[in-house]
Amino acid sequence: MKKRYLISILIILSFTSLFVGVSDLNPLDIFQLTDDQLNTLLVSRFPRLISIIIAGVSLSISGLMMQQLTMNKFVSPTTAGTLDSARLGILVSLMFFTSASPFIKMLVAFIFALLGTYIFMKILDRIKFKDAIFIPLVGLMFGNIIGSITTFFALKNDLVQNMSSWLQGNFSMMIEGRYELLYISIPIVFIAYLFANKFTIAGMGEEFAVNLGLNHKQIVNIGLIIVALVTSVVVLTIGMIPFLGLIIPNIVTIYRGDHLKKSLLHTALLGAVFLLACDIFGRVIIYPYEIPIGVTVGMIGSGIFLYLIMRRRAYE
Repeated sequence: MKKRYLISILIILSFTSLFVGVSDLNPLDIFQLTDDQLNTLLVSRFPRLISIIIAGVSLSISGLMMQQLTMNKFVSPTTAGTLDSARLGILVSLMFFTSASPFIKMLVAFIFALLGTYIFMKILDRIKFKDAIFIPLVGLMFGNIIGSITTFFALKNDLVQNMSSWLQGNFSMMIEGRYELLYISIPIVFIAYLFANKFTIAGMGEEFAVNLGLNHKQIVNIGLIIVALVTSVVVLTIGMIPFLGLIIPNIVTIYRGDHLKKSLLHTALLGAVFLLACDIFGRVIIYPYEIPIGVTVGMIGSGIFLYLIMRRRAYE
């Protein structure tokens, strides 16, 4: 798929997204907006659209980086415990930093996301059976353990209600003043682009990277920091969006290959298009009610994940 097609689809879906919702607003009103309609666009619809695009781009690129660094196409923030670790970090911030700002909560979530991802990478180093399907299953089990710990302490401290908002991603609350933290992801994605070639070399193995004069551990650590920071920002702002960072890089790899820098822009565009399409679908299927984005992406993403597994088995 060419970039111009993805850009065209993104523009069409973005325009559609602005006029889908409970408030009475259609494209013909754009030339004679009332004060209420203008307020709806500026305070709700535009922030929602911006947050969807940023989240789709950043999570997809994070998944691509994790797959490159682990040399496994089924590893992502969902299957490496990164999302669950970030949610545990949010719980810790609610328990011990009750009056903290969103930025402090993000830092706590980032530390836990980074720690969880680092532990997963260490588990990966110790596993001798390197089957492509086995590794993400280990990651899912690791994530479920962290999720169980989070649930236990949330129940013990009567914070289950507070944590429920981070259990499933939801863009319905993305209004002015609540989504701006996502802007942190933009320079992080740019840094990922600058390091793309080094991430590609690091993904070919430590021995190969060292022979080319690359500090393998340093590059891997930079990659993990980027993934953990992006994940913590998205989880804190929107909630958990499963499988996005897993399926989008795999789809792009099918038609673009494994070179990270060459597939980075396609991954970013397809991630934004996919998340935007899922959001619109969730808004119209039971209109005027809305299905959270975490449910729609999880449902569609799990189906694509199963297809990718069966496709791989068919080629073996």
